[in-house]
Amino acid sequence: MSARTAGGRYDYVIVGGGSAGCALANRLSADPGTSVLVLEAGRSDFRIDPFIHMPAALPFPIGNRLYDWKYESDPEPHMGGRRVFHARGKVLGGSSSINGMIFQRGNPLDYQRWAADPGMESWDYLHCLPYFKRMETCLAGADEWRGGDGPLKLERGPADNPLFGAFFEAVQQAGYHLTDDVNGYRQEGFAKFDRNVYRGRRLSAARAYLHPVMNRKNLRVETLAMATRVVFDGKRATGVEYRRAGRGRRTVAAGEVILCGGAINTPQLLQLSGVGNAAALSALGVPVVADLPGVGENLQDHLEVYIQYASKQPVSIAPGLRMRNRPKIGYDWLVHRRGLGATNHFEGGGFARSNEDVDYPNLMFHFLPIAIRYDGSAPTEGHGYQVHIGPMYADTRGRVLIRSTDPREHPSLQFNYLSTPTDRKEWVEAIRVARDILTQPAFAPYNDGELSPGPSVETDEQILDWVARDAETALHPSCTAKMGSIEADPMSVVDPDTMRVHGVDGLRVVDASVFPYVTNGNIYAPVMMVAEKAADLIAGNTPLAAVDVPYYRYRESTPLYPPGDQRNAAGVPTTKEDA
Repeated sequence: MSARTAGGRYDYVIVGGGSAGCALANRLSADPGTSVLVLEAGRSDFRIDPFIHMPAALPFPIGNRLYDWKYESDPEPHMGGRRVFHARGKVLGGSSSINGMIFQRGNPLDYQRWAADPGMESWDYLHCLPYFKRMETCLAGADEWRGGDGPLKLERGPADNPLFGAFFEAVQQAGYHLTDDVNGYRQEGFAKFDRNVYRGRRLSAARAYLHPVMNRKNLRVETLAMATRVVFDGKRATGVEYRRAGRGRRTVAAGEVILCGGAINTPQLLQLSGVGNAAALSALGVPVVADLPGVGENLQDHLEVYIQYASKQPVSIAPGLRMRNRPKIGYDWLVHRRGLGATNHFEGGGFARSNEDVDYPNLMFHFLPIAIRYDGSAPTEGHGYQVHIGPMYADTRGRVLIRSTDPREHPSLQFNYLSTPTDRKEWVEAIRVARDILTQPAFAPYNDGELSPGPSVETDEQILDWVARDAETALHPSCTAKMGSIEADPMSVVDPDTMRVHGVDGLRVVDASVFPYVTNGNIYAPVMMVAEKAADLIAGNTPLAAVDVPYYRYRESTPLYPPGDQRNAAGVPTTKEDA
């Protein structure tokens, strides 16, 4: 039975069946009187596809046109004119079907920073926390900070390789702390990581939110359906024009259109539809519907490098991933859902500050008991280990801009990595902190020399030159249609109380593009939180009430709430946590 209402019109047309789109489709279609259509440009995430569902197979879909949009930046001026490859999921589940499956909320003070902007008061940590809890089942145990009955079942990595033990000992020798849970009371520190892996399989947004409700009569999902334009009647969005499997154009009528294409596709589609910088759109011959100069601006991301060491002892997982051993890995995973195929291998890491001037962690570490790149290339045939490291709060800003009126042409992406003094300073600090940890006595039984960048890279200038040559994106593009008050900030795009696009009716945005600032960590969890909260705002439900729980702050002076707000939502005076 079709999900359409009378006249072939859907109440909501969701453009993008990725992380946010799957969550919204589930929550909005829970009302049987509401019809929902999801348009996903990519293919289905077939249950038999091991490249999606086997956690260790994550390098295979990245760079593959069947799964990946394969974006590429413009030549980056501060990276020697190098283009930086950007993988984004082109499949049901979006990037949650091809990412590294690391689940990190970010630091509570990230959301305090959001809430300090005009109009963003309801996006502080204590208002967001109930939505983080609603979406998850933390298999390590629910508590004040963690949920116990949500659709995202989160396993904690075992981190039982001896190299993880050396890493956790080394961070303490270097003067850092362990923490019980980077998504709990205290993010700062090092710990085993939560992962979107459940019973040996990737638990994407599609598997967690969409597939369990696909039999709802009021929900329809179309794959291979690429949106080409939002249709407007004056200033009101009335539908979506799209191409099915690349052939012909179709138009579907909508009560409301919700864009969930992510930080690259959402501003691209807005601009193609006439919503964006009027001068830039007019120059391309796009009829202007609304002059919103912030569309596509404020682009933020995380850049990262690999610090790699050779191991004296044969304890890494490298032999298990060699070609001759892959049939056994496949057998163990297919039959028993166990073994090296059943993990993403990013089982531990942590967060630290690179200097004493920052109030909360500005560095993220992912540790791996192998020396290898995302594409499967390795600097050695022997044993090794590595950390992925990079600053979390670069003050660089980029943009997304369409090149033409052809929706099939990828937009121009400029990230401006390494373009500011603060970013370059923190990059030097990041490399030195990582090296300090990896050369502590705990690694003495294993340390057989640095492979990358190598001992020839030592001075600040050499470090920055190496980063410019070698760094890759951590695949966290965000902030290109940021939430905010249009009266206070003309560059804001989305109303934070309704998720509606400023200046038009019937059009909303729910994905990483609405972040005002990128969070500290992988962005999948914050995207899902935004989608959960947006579902209530869109459906007209009473938002979940703010909670009253403490969280760790390094400094006594770090505000628990935004400036001027000394009480929580229940009127309880704030408390200060000592370092």
